[in-house]
Amino acid sequence: MTSASGRLVWNHSTHLSGLIPILERLARCPGVETITPAVLGPARSNMPRLTIKVSVPIRGGFKLIARKGKTFQEVFVLTTLSREELESAIAQVLGA
Repeated sequence: MTSASGRLVWNHSTHLSGLIPILERLARCPGVETITPAVLGPARSNMPRLTIKVSVPIRGGFKLIARKGKTFQEVFVLTTLSREELESAIAQVLGA
């Protein structure tokens, strides 16, 4: 049975600008259990808008890469959703 609301882990003091409200909405999607923002780092190219892409599967979910400007942030999502379902949920919260 999946929970109706996941949780967002606050383990860093810095996040990409605008990322937290998006992750809070994603945490409310059915099938999403835990979201953990992780490493921040520099990116080579400039991304004017916030983008989130599913990167690789991890045990129990997926690693996401969020990008904005010349910075990226890894985000780990524990979920029962498939890759396609998670990509669809991300597209919905980014468009909201």
